Amino acid sequence: MESARDLLVSLARRYAFADVGALAADVVAGADEIEAVCEFGQRLMSLDAEDFAAEARSVPADLRRRARACTMPQTPKEQPRGALESLRPAYALLLEVIAIRWHRRELSPMVAALHIASEYLPLLAFEPVLGNAGDPARWPPGLAAPGSRFGVIGERECDHTKAEQSAANRTLRVSGEPGEGWRAYFDRQHSQVAGALATCVATCRTPCSAMEWIEPSRREDLSTRARVALTFADTPLVRLRHAAPVGHGFGVPSPEEVLDAWERSRTILAKNEIGNAATEDDGFPLAGLPSLFSAIATAPTTPSTLLSDISTHLVRLLRS
Repeated sequence: MESARDLLVSLARRYAFADVGALAADVVAGADEIEAVCEFGQRLMSLDAEDFAAEARSVPADLRRRARACTMPQTPKEQPRGALESLRPAYALLLEVIAIRWHRRELSPMVAALHIASEYLPLLAFEPVLGNAGDPARWPPGLAAPGSRFGVIGERECDHTKAEQSAANRTLRVSGEPGEGWRAYFDRQHSQVAGALATCVATCRTPCSAMEWIEPSRREDLSTRARVALTFADTPLVRLRHAAPVGHGFGVPSPEEVLDAWERSRTILAKNEIGNAATEDDGFPLAGLPSLFSAIATAPTTPSTLLSDISTHLVRLLRS
């Protein structure tokens, strides 16, 4: 029995939350709390983070609070605003997940996490200017000022794709929709709004008044950071997703292929001071990735310890 318990401890330290949760009842009497913590940790590892923090009553309040900071509110008026207040906790969690997946050689879910990071990266760039992380309930009125083509469907002079025009149109009114519509918007369209905003400020060939609410002194810096965010989404590293089961193919990239793709991506990104942050040796498995996110966010963005602290708490429960 003790050797079985030791095995669960080892699995917990490797963040194998699903395995510990499945086996705990066979080893530990009264394993309900352990199973709840494992489900909580596994949802975070899988980035399946909607309302899990509210459900996990047996998880310590501090862990639930930190997890909630990484989640999207499930209704337009839900408080606190979580990842719509700031994306930095979510990116800290993404970095921790990426590092854990790398060390476990789970490269398909690692590439999936990188893809998620790339989709919302423009909002990380906009956060210092917006004062929030792209909350549709708090868009600046200037986004839809006279002369703005943001969210105007069918506008031919706008550089947005049809999907981005539709998403931009929806984001300007979704805060008045019921919870079901709000959740559907975040499932399908919010990441497209992130890209649309970056296009407006960084690459638009026929600028309108949509970005005139931003002070001119801040617009150039935002433009550079948003352009780097768009570039990251098109790097060889992020494009690996299309060669993995989470994309459109059936292959799984090897560690060597991931590192090679990242080195080529760093070269592509290092065209300006912001993108050059990716070339720093910051000790991360994909060296320079936290530094790049920090430069785009204009704030330190380093891996969280949330999953590590869940693992520590789980080991404590297993040993008690």
